[in-house]
Amino acid sequence: MTSSNFEPHQATGRWDTRGVSASGSAGYCSFTKAIEHLGDRWSLLVVRQLGTLGPQGFNDLATGLPGRISRSVLADRLRRLEMLGVVSRCEGPHPAYRLTDVGLGLMTPLGALRTWAETWLPDDPAMVERDPDVMLGWLAQRVDRAHCPVRPVVLEFRLHQTCDRRYWLVVQRGAQPYGCLTDPLLDPARYVYLESSIPALLALAHGRCDWSCALRDGSVTAAGDPALMSRVGEWFRPVPEGGRTRGDRMRFRWSRRRSARSGTPKSRTATHQ
Repeated sequence: MTSSNFEPHQATGRWDTRGVSASGSAGYCSFTKAIEHLGDRWSLLVVRQLGTLGPQGFNDLATGLPGRISRSVLADRLRRLEMLGVVSRCEGPHPAYRLTDVGLGLMTPLGALRTWAETWLPDDPAMVERDPDVMLGWLAQRVDRAHCPVRPVVLEFRLHQTCDRRYWLVVQRGAQPYGCLTDPLLDPARYVYLESSIPALLALAHGRCDWSCALRDGSVTAAGDPALMSRVGEWFRPVPEGGRTRGDRMRFRWSRRRSARSGTPKSRTATHQ
């Protein structure tokens, strides 16, 4: 049997790289450099945040990035991005970080990466437990503020897999919705208690499933004031007709199978004190 060009020669212990062209090697090296400098969890999130929202102060970045980044890690990533020429620091009464022209050049590839991920990558249920504020942020983006109640309403989410943990989303007409990891302690009469599986909630957060459908088929169960419960679906933007990609349909079927395997009956009634 003849050996591959990429198998090491036993006599020398070296790799035969004759099968790699100069142009291919150069492209691979460039890709490796990009991963080495930007492939950690936070660097591209910082770039996206600055490219989407414009110049941001350190505290704004620390609180606005999805997930939980420590201040020391954020400072390290900003120093690295400055060294690469991706980010610059604006001095003045209110110092802020902004993207340079080099950094702005990353926005198009990041947009393509996001489109690919939304189309082909399945949801990660463990992410909800690890970074629940990310899921709350997705839900907040789907709120239709023009159709929310005039007085604040608190949506309390309880997940089948983690019944001891709850998350809250506050909605109000014309106001920016916001998520809470602790009870906001607003008027108890203005709470709607929602219970679902993690995959079902992620499908709602990504706009792959309509709230009225989820409530009707039992994917989500609700308790609270009947007048508020009946209007929950109106507070979120509807799923566009024909707006699901092939990847959306695949992920939704995958989510529903995960829900079925969890063993939670669809007719389960949410009960809360």
